[in-house]
Amino acid sequence: MAAELSFTAGDLARMRFAVSPMWEVGPSLRLLRSGLAHPVHRPWVEQVRPRLAALGPAYALLAELVPPAGYVPDFINPAPAGPAPALAEELAAIRATPVERVRRDLDRLRDGGGRLGPRLRALYGDPAGGLGRLTEAVEAYWELALAPYWARIRAVLDADVLHRARQAAEHGSARVLNDLHAELRWTEDTLRLRHRTRPLPGRTAGAGLLLIPSAFTGPALYTRLAPPDPLQLAYPARGIGSLWATAPAAGTEALAAVLGRSRTRLLTELAAPASTTELARRTGLSPAAVSRYLTALRDARLVTAHRAGRSVLYARTASAEVLLAPLGAG
Repeated sequence: MAAELSFTAGDLARMRFAVSPMWEVGPSLRLLRSGLAHPVHRPWVEQVRPRLAALGPAYALLAELVPPAGYVPDFINPAPAGPAPALAEELAAIRATPVERVRRDLDRLRDGGGRLGPRLRALYGDPAGGLGRLTEAVEAYWELALAPYWARIRAVLDADVLHRARQAAEHGSARVLNDLHAELRWTEDTLRLRHRTRPLPGRTAGAGLLLIPSAFTGPALYTRLAPPDPLQLAYPARGIGSLWATAPAAGTEALAAVLGRSRTRLLTELAAPASTTELARRTGLSPAAVSRYLTALRDARLVTAHRAGRSVLYARTASAEVLLAPLGAG
């Protein structure tokens, strides 16, 4: 079975890419809840899954909103206003969702799964107040599960967009769409999605097309069709297979001469996010010294700090990755 959507030249002219934090939230949460040892994301899963209990009621709410399979309410994936909205922008758009849209999406979720859990029933009864609680839950999940890794994830997503943009410049938009995913085919003025169980309602779709690379969608192609917004297609980004690969940081003497040996050692240890206590145990430095060095690295924008329950996880920034990448390759 396939679904088709007719496009105009204007729609094609409005086709654009966007990197969306919210498109990582739902699929990543679904992966964590699956209990599977994912062949690509296993290192991330093994680090994050034990920390989920720290979310408490926030996790319970998100677990109701993102079922193990099937439909996820469209309102949690608002159309990105720009090429790379911050999470705060997307959460503001979710909080501004009209009451009727929230209830319509929850009706569809209930029709597909049989019933709404108690937290979603509360959201249905009071969408205005419930959306505030929901976005707080998303923020807590993001800080624990995705923010410490975002620099690395974002680099892969940006590289995918750059590749597709070059492809469009050299070969045209049709090549981009036909190369995007096996389920997707573009012929003349028609976009065809194979194996889609729900029809696309023709020209009732919003103008344009939003293409969103994702790290956690897996092999599937995800669609969001919520007029008057443009059709969103979230697809697996190129390069995901190497997302969690780490190279040994060799030849760090030059960097140590600038930052100091202890600060450089901490940066190399942060190939995966870690707490002060864990870093002290690994390096033999005192917790007080680790804390002092991490503060200096954070002031230099080489690390970021993220709350995970009672702990704080430190992660390398994109700038730190740039400093270490040539050394690790060396």
